[in-house]
Amino acid sequence: MIVLEPKSFTLNDIKKGARIYFIGIGGISMNGLARLAKHAGFIVGGSDNHPSERTAILEEQGIKIYYPQIASNIDDFKPDYLVKTAAILPHNEEVRRATELDLQIFDRAEFLGAFTRTYKNVINISGTHGKTTTTSMISLMMIDAGLDPTVHLGADLDIFNGTVRAGSHDLLVSEACEFNRSFLNFSSTTAVITNVDLDHLDCYPTIGDVIDVFARFVRLVDDNGYVVVSGHDKNIEKALEEARQYFKENGRSFPRVICCAADNEICEVSGAVADVRAENIKFSNGLPSFDIVISGEDAINVQLRVPGSHNIANALNAAAAAYFNGAPVEAIKTALNGFGGADGRYTVKGKYKGCDVVVDYAHHPTAARATIEAASNMPHGDILVVFQPLTFYRVKILMDDYVDSLKDCKKVLFAEIFSDRENQTYGVSSKDISDKINKCGGDAEFYEDREELKKRIDELIKPGDIILILGPEDIRTLGDELCPHEK
Repeated sequence: MIVLEPKSFTLNDIKKGARIYFIGIGGISMNGLARLAKHAGFIVGGSDNHPSERTAILEEQGIKIYYPQIASNIDDFKPDYLVKTAAILPHNEEVRRATELDLQIFDRAEFLGAFTRTYKNVINISGTHGKTTTTSMISLMMIDAGLDPTVHLGADLDIFNGTVRAGSHDLLVSEACEFNRSFLNFSSTTAVITNVDLDHLDCYPTIGDVIDVFARFVRLVDDNGYVVVSGHDKNIEKALEEARQYFKENGRSFPRVICCAADNEICEVSGAVADVRAENIKFSNGLPSFDIVISGEDAINVQLRVPGSHNIANALNAAAAAYFNGAPVEAIKTALNGFGGADGRYTVKGKYKGCDVVVDYAHHPTAARATIEAASNMPHGDILVVFQPLTFYRVKILMDDYVDSLKDCKKVLFAEIFSDRENQTYGVSSKDISDKINKCGGDAEFYEDREELKKRIDELIKPGDIILILGPEDIRTLGDELCPHEK
């Protein structure tokens, strides 16, 4: 076996036909990576604890999957390399067996990093919020432009029948997540930064730490590349200043910065009018239409099918990245006008007792606020918010932000905090948020039991209302339970 350095190897360093085994292959990102690895010419297998819709699709494609994760799987498949997620711990039976056999094991982010060093052009989309939507928009623009991108997403997109698209080996469009500093494994010819907010507090105790890691992400962009940013985000401005100092000290030319903004004001980031901006913004039934002006010349009118001001910002960032990578304005317009959203990003699941059921991944206070605002601009009676926070430590640190973002809702029903990577609760519960909201004059309730939560939904709703289910997949599956025939 050739031992590969995780931060420098490309897929070209692995011989075609090598056997690669994915531990946790049913996970949303691992599932996509397995499909891309097969497309790249490798023999792919993997394991999960339980069969799922995602593993069934892989098996239909001829990928061998083992259930559950036991040591003998490694002996049977005989992999050359293994890929695992951060959630797979050292005492995992397959990891222990692979270690005994002296097999090289890559973290998921390390393996995805190899893809970014294999393709000629790589657009990596980062940011605390909006990555999946922006990545989806860029992907569709490049497809409509005939540029045949390979795509790696953090959510399912209907036209991909999953999270990835296996396209050419010249262009990769990929989400780049900051959690656990994953995106520091990635190289970019274009980096998009949608926003920089305080999140993943188990990794980044302060906003300064978040700014610093985004500055380090920018260091990995080619000198002749692009950095596409939201022009009024002061934290992005600080990250770019820090990155510029690094480039200067190392005698490198700084990539071209493309600023995007929804107005004609001077951007904090560039000190000039935005390179890509939205003009003549209007809303009809909650959906925005506006003109996109690029470099003061090319202008197109778009009418989004996804609601919210935040999606104007996502569209601008996507248009900038696509345009400066060869997509003509007509392809940008076609893609945006046809984009119906990625799975779990303001996804309308259907009707339940006359109510629209909408699910969204918005588990962070900032994202929740934006999604609730988007829903409030849609035709509706009342909005019933069903909310599940993600990770206990995030709630512990951002408790007041959760209260502030949700206290003005007419009614919020809380499920208990979900976490699959913590071994303690840090002494907090969703009930704490609920209690604080009520002390502020809001109206919130906490339910430990899912069936009791569903009964309470039935008691509260009336035809014409919106049931807005916010949080991780654990709570979003409630949308499928309420609308089982809409899948």
